[in-house]
Amino acid sequence: YVAEEARRCMAELGFRTVAEMVGRVDRLEVRKAVSHWKAKGLDFSEILYKPDVHPSVATHHTEEQDHEIAGVLDHKLIALCREALEHKIPVKLDLPIRNSDRTTGTMLGSMVSKRHGVEGLPDDTIHITLRGTAGQSMGAFLPRGITLNLLGDANDYTGKGLSGGRLIARPPEGSTFAAEENVIVGNVVLYGATSGEAFFNGVAGERFAIRNSGAHTVVEGVGDHCCEYMTGGYVVIIGETGVNFAAGMSGGIAYVLNESDAFPGRCNMDLVALETLQSEDVDIISSLLHKHVEYTGSPKAKRILASWESYVRQFVKIMPIDYKRVLMERGELSRREIA
Repeated sequence: YVAEEARRCMAELGFRTVAEMVGRVDRLEVRKAVSHWKAKGLDFSEILYKPDVHPSVATHHTEEQDHEIAGVLDHKLIALCREALEHKIPVKLDLPIRNSDRTTGTMLGSMVSKRHGVEGLPDDTIHITLRGTAGQSMGAFLPRGITLNLLGDANDYTGKGLSGGRLIARPPEGSTFAAEENVIVGNVVLYGATSGEAFFNGVAGERFAIRNSGAHTVVEGVGDHCCEYMTGGYVVIIGETGVNFAAGMSGGIAYVLNESDAFPGRCNMDLVALETLQSEDVDIISSLLHKHVEYTGSPKAKRILASWESYVRQFVKIMPIDYKRVLMERGELSRREIA
């Protein structure tokens, strides 16, 4: 009935298809006597103006646009990972990547989720080493079972929505610069991540781990607004931070190596408190730093672990106040573990 009524109304207006209606503002009628105070007196004549154009000029969608999806790197990854996808047989790949390769791993991850559900695959079933510069959103929504090991650097939104997978970024082999002093991933890294791990042998841009709700990560420095609106997970930062740290942070825990004693002045204290480490915090940081060394070979993490007693006293714990209260009420404060 609805479709029939729509066709009748279109016919009354002189149209046979919806496409014919696009841009035909001349067929709209404006109600002049609008009484509501918000709309009264509004003039839409400029918005509804229809310029005179030659009939050959398209005013609506007339041809298909090629987004070049058929040529993206993930199609190659899916083909090379067929045994892992179908039979859970481990696959290791080593491939180049360019900054025009965007959302690398996302289509592959979708195939994992479609075939194996929310649990994904066993860790490291698919291990892909990528060499070069990754485009935006590398590893977005990556599920458990896939590891992307980048030897190079990556653009913004790396690990967006990370969902159980593992991301590693470290400088190329033979690099002579100090990784902890150089940016390796861009802005808004791990935005909305829900689970998984990420280890960055270098500095990240602004808004690192905002809205993170469950991923665990180590990074060697961050820009402004780190951990904004974070609700879960662990973030370990073994370098400098920008300003407005933890704005709106209501869950999860961050640990910052406060070597210069400048961090308290950079933290937004509206919802969080700065605390000294408890024994379980020491275990969490140590465990994540050992993984960081294992996966990235980070020289700075090695130095910290080699002089652990000296460095561990310099870490600051950033704890959301209400989150702590909830954990205490549930009796979970001393029973947290790294997943």
